[in-house]
Amino acid sequence: MTTKEQKVIGDVLGAGRLTVDAIAGVSDIAEGLHHAIITVGGVLSKDDLNVDEDCAPRSKRTGGVSGLVYRSIRQINGLLGFGLDILIPRLTSKVTDNASAPGRAAVVSALNGVLGDHLQRKANPLAISMAFCRDGGALDNAALKALLADNKKIAIFVHGLCMNDQQWTRKGHNHGEALAAELGFTSLYLRYNSGLHTSENGRAFADLLAQLSHCGHADAEFYIVAHSMGGLVSRSAWHYGAAQKQRWLTQVQKIVFLGTPHHGAVLERGGNWIDVLLDSNPYSAPFSRLARVRSSGITDLRYGNVVDEDWNGCDRFDMAGDTRMPIPLPQGVACYAIAATTSVDAHPVINSVIGDGLVSVSSALGRHRDPSRHLGFDDDHQWLGQGVNHMALLNRSEVYEVLKSFLASSPGVSQ
Repeated sequence: MTTKEQKVIGDVLGAGRLTVDAIAGVSDIAEGLHHAIITVGGVLSKDDLNVDEDCAPRSKRTGGVSGLVYRSIRQINGLLGFGLDILIPRLTSKVTDNASAPGRAAVVSALNGVLGDHLQRKANPLAISMAFCRDGGALDNAALKALLADNKKIAIFVHGLCMNDQQWTRKGHNHGEALAAELGFTSLYLRYNSGLHTSENGRAFADLLAQLSHCGHADAEFYIVAHSMGGLVSRSAWHYGAAQKQRWLTQVQKIVFLGTPHHGAVLERGGNWIDVLLDSNPYSAPFSRLARVRSSGITDLRYGNVVDEDWNGCDRFDMAGDTRMPIPLPQGVACYAIAATTSVDAHPVINSVIGDGLVSVSSALGRHRDPSRHLGFDDDHQWLGQGVNHMALLNRSEVYEVLKSFLASSPGVSQ
C-alpha cells in the first residue's frame, strides 16, 4: 500500500467515524427534544417520562417505547462504527485521489479547527499532528538538521484557526518566502490542530521549539511571525517554555503578532450568548448541543485564553465572564503588534467592535482597561492598517512592508 493510499484511506475512515459520532449526537439531540416536550406537556406516565416516584427526571433519556427506539439507533450506530474500522481498509484498490492536494489540506485543517478536540479524543485519523513544515510536508529531526546546518536566521510562521502551513500563501504572496528572499531568513511553518485548547498547543509548540533548538547552531536566531490564534499559541509556548527554562527562549529575537485576539474575539462572545439563549427554555435547550459542537480552540478565543488555568475545571460554555490569568508579553524579547480595521477612516465604532472583521483593534494591540491585562506594546512596535481585513493581513503589500521593517530593525525590547 502506498503512502498516498494510506492517507486517503485514513481520510475516508476518519470521515466515517465522524459521521458515526454525528449520528449519535443528532440522536441525543432528538431524544432530548422529545424528552423536553413530553416532560413539559405532562401528559404521559412516569415510565414514559423516565422519572422517579418524586417526578424528578432520572436522565434526559426517554422511557417506554420511545426509549427503546433511541437505544436501538445508538446500538446499531455503534456497530456501524466498528464495521468501518474493518471494512474501509479493504477499499485500497479503489483509491485514486490526490491525498496531498492543497484543497484536501484546507478542508482537513478547517475540520480540525471546528472539531479538532473531538477528533483527537476519538483518535480519528483526520486529527492533525503538530509539526514544522516546508512545501506542504512535515519535517523530521534529520530534515531539520540538514536544513539548519548552514542557516542561523530562522523565521517561524504560526497560522491561525482552521488554517494550515500552506495557507501562508495567499493571492500569490507568501510572507515567509518574501522575507527569505529579501532578508535572508530560512522559513519554517508550524502546522497544528487548531481545535485543541490554546494551552495544549502552546505546550506542544514549546517542546517542538526545544527540539528545533538542538537541531541547529546554539547561536541560531529565531523570529516568530504569528497570525490570529497563532499569536495566542506563541504566547502560551513562551509561558510553558519559561516554566521549564528551555534553551530556545534565549534564541528568540522577535515576535510579530498579526491580528492576534489577545483579549478575545467578539464573534465567539456572541456564540456564548447563543448558548445561553438556547438553554433558556426546555424546547430549545436540546439544540444548544449543536452550538456546543465548536471546539475548545474556538471557545478559547472568547477572551483570549493562553494557559490551562483559564479553562481547567470550568464549563467552557458557561457565561462566566473574563476569568483569565493575566499573562504578560514574553519578557526579554522584542514584541510587535499589527492590527487592522475594515474602516478606511479610523471609525471608532468599527475599530472597537468589528476591527478587521474578526478581531477588534484594541484586542489586536493588546489594550485593556484592566492594567494587569494591558500588554503594553511600545508605540513604535505597533501598526494599524486601515481598509484591511483579517485574512488580508497575509497578503497586503503594506502589511508586508511593515512586517519587513519590524524584522529588519534593531531589536528594541518591549517590557
